[in-house]
Amino acid sequence: MITSKVTSKAQTTIPQPIRNALHLREGDEIIYSIQPDGRVVISRAPVAPEAEDPFATFSEWDSEADRKAYADF
Repeated sequence: MITSKVTSKAQTTIPQPIRNALHLREGDEIIYSIQPDGRVVISRAPVAPEAEDPFATFSEWDSEADRKAYADF
């Protein structure tokens, strides 16, 4: 069993084995699901593909014509 303490500001550190299991990195969001029996399940929130690659939204400008037009810059 893995434990952590809650601070006076209701904060806690997610233990390293949990961060590793969920593949958590700084800035990731987590989801808390409260079960009927009172248990809480913590999961990594889904990440939008464009959030993983900040340049993904620029793919519309990645055509052969664009590469030729801007090759000298």
